[in-house]
Amino acid sequence: MRRDWILKAVPGIQLARTYQRSWLKADLAAGAALSAVLIPAGMAYAEAAGLPAVTGLYASVVPMLFYAIFGPARIIIVGPDSSLAPMIAAAVLPLAGRDPAHAVALAGVLAILIGIFLVAGRMFRLGFVTGLLSKPIRVGYLNGIALAIMVSQLPRLLGITVSGDSLPARATETAEAVLRGGTNPLALLFGAGTVAIIVAGRLLPGKVPGVLLAVAASIAAAAALDLTDDISMVGALPPGLPAPALGGITLHDVAGLIGPAAGIALIAFADTSALSKSLAGRRGIHTSGNQEMGALGIANVASGMLGGFPVCGSSSRTPIALDAGARTPFSGIVAAALVVVFMVAAPGVTAFLPTTTLAAVVMVAAASLVDIKTLLRLLRMSRMETALLITTFLGVAFVGVLQGIVIAVALSLIAFVRRAWDPYRTELASLADVPGYHDLSRHPEGQRVPGLVIARFDAPLFFANGAVFAEHIRNLVAKAPGPVNWVIVAAEAITDLDTTALDDLVELDDELAGRGISLVFAELKGPVKDRLLRFGVSSRFGPDHFFPTVNNAVRTYKRTFGI
Repeated sequence: MRRDWILKAVPGIQLARTYQRSWLKADLAAGAALSAVLIPAGMAYAEAAGLPAVTGLYASVVPMLFYAIFGPARIIIVGPDSSLAPMIAAAVLPLAGRDPAHAVALAGVLAILIGIFLVAGRMFRLGFVTGLLSKPIRVGYLNGIALAIMVSQLPRLLGITVSGDSLPARATETAEAVLRGGTNPLALLFGAGTVAIIVAGRLLPGKVPGVLLAVAASIAAAAALDLTDDISMVGALPPGLPAPALGGITLHDVAGLIGPAAGIALIAFADTSALSKSLAGRRGIHTSGNQEMGALGIANVASGMLGGFPVCGSSSRTPIALDAGARTPFSGIVAAALVVVFMVAAPGVTAFLPTTTLAAVVMVAAASLVDIKTLLRLLRMSRMETALLITTFLGVAFVGVLQGIVIAVALSLIAFVRRAWDPYRTELASLADVPGYHDLSRHPEGQRVPGLVIARFDAPLFFANGAVFAEHIRNLVAKAPGPVNWVIVAAEAITDLDTTALDDLVELDDELAGRGISLVFAELKGPVKDRLLRFGVSSRFGPDHFFPTVNNAVRTYKRTFGI
């Protein structure tokens, strides 16, 4: 039993035991292809988060190794991601000031806190919380992130420096610098060339590594022309391997990062979970959201402990590994090992890597986050969800990434409560030659049973809608064509009941009873009946008030009144 628990908690052990030699060639090739993208992408996302480029390599290597051991998915590449970069910057840079070393330490603590939240979520089985992020929120968030990233990287692409923190401030300063002629033409040329090569690599047939080609071409051109004094360079990487970099952290720093860590943990897990479920679905297998949460938490803790920053599943690099033929997480281990070889053997290569090239890499990645199709689809289908999407987009882009997410989740919960407070409700009637009872508003030709009202209310009964339910019944009784003897509630959709709604129900029953009208229920769920018993109203709503189906209740009514 204990052995089974260990194998389930550490899937890497089972993988190592069952690994087939025939998979090795494919995993080695996929790891090599993946490493070619991890190096420039990792450095680019680190720069986008306001951190030294080398931390992006640490955050690419360490989490992949730990996820390969603890992750439940066969192929998921965990590492830096464009969707997290602006949130990391928003959380870390205000506390770090202009001290890069302190920023690295803060980013490490942020990753550790995120990991703790995720591991705790796994222990308490909170994998369901990603349901708070509906599709309109996710799309609005990604579109807002894309705009925020592109605006933040545009000054680097143009070779100018701005000091504004918010999107409007950065956009305004960038525009003013461009109008003053402050753009560095050489930087713009390298940036535009990088974008062109990456896009061409995607359009050309075959698997052309556009990012690698663009970065290699930029380094070669900058070195050949000796442009270190003309445009900003990333600089040579510090020699060595990932190591702890958590010095100088205070309790005040930790307290300031707890809130952002909770929000980023939710987003990181939502992105990783969606990617994992999508890949698992294609293979006809099942993945555990809770186990995914725990593995991602461990990967984040490891990243933070060894000089990295928060990570999640990458929707851009995972397909690269799959397209290259990866069979198992061993491909990620191979890629991590090759990145380590680069860090040890050739750290000076990046001395001639223009920062504008990395800015272009990030901007192209951000552009892939934009989803206009979903916005247009929602415009046709749901005004409420469209409003959620636009509000999330505006909040993330113009108020702040973390604040925008909080606003969006709050609005989503409000929208849910509103739908439950004002659900669909109607009266049912019979149709000639059609079994059952049907919505009278959709079938006005339906026939009512004399003296009987059949009401439907499509929501749980709770404090916000108990009075709405009671008023619905009163209106149907008032509009009935003649005296009413019974009201049958088609209660299949009533899946819950709280004490406030119960009080409304008792008050309604008293009112109807005073007019000689019986209130009965058909198809009420067993747990809701149990609640009525626990609430102590079993004497009022006895067995004769409940029927297994609407048909059964109507037959009993007709038999009682001789109809």
